[in-house]
Amino acid sequence: MQSTFDRVKLVAIGCDHAGFEYKTVLVDFLKEKGWQVKDFGTNNADSVDYPDYAHPVANSVETGESGWGILICGSANGVAITANKHQGIRAAICWQSEVARLAREHNNANIICIPARFVSTPAAEEMVNIFVSTAFEGGRHEKRVVKMACS
Repeated sequence: MQSTFDRVKLVAIGCDHAGFEYKTVLVDFLKEKGWQVKDFGTNNADSVDYPDYAHPVANSVETGESGWGILICGSANGVAITANKHQGIRAAICWQSEVARLAREHNNANIICIPARFVSTPAAEEMVNIFVSTAFEGGRHEKRVVKMACS
């Protein structure tokens, strides 16, 4: 099954102050893998409000400008809650590789949310790699994903 990940080679990324260091590492990692990256910030470790970065990433993915997205904050809860307010977004908090794989296979997640205070940067890179390379299974999962929408 072809996904937007295959068609759109642009990834949206954003973070708050807790995720800034991870975002920097992941942007370089993605570029090395041949991805184009649209960086919505933040651009330093000064305290900021995560919705100011989560909404633009979610908008970019929801409109199809970006094929998928990455959001990073301390726990990943704030960015995930914010992104999931967008009707076309399925943002998944991932703290290990198997969760990242299942978020794609079973939930067709289109934004991975990484908890910077709870995973290492190598683990974050591995999860991103798994997330982007895993296809949605469809089948029995398709009807469940369709039921997620409120409208």
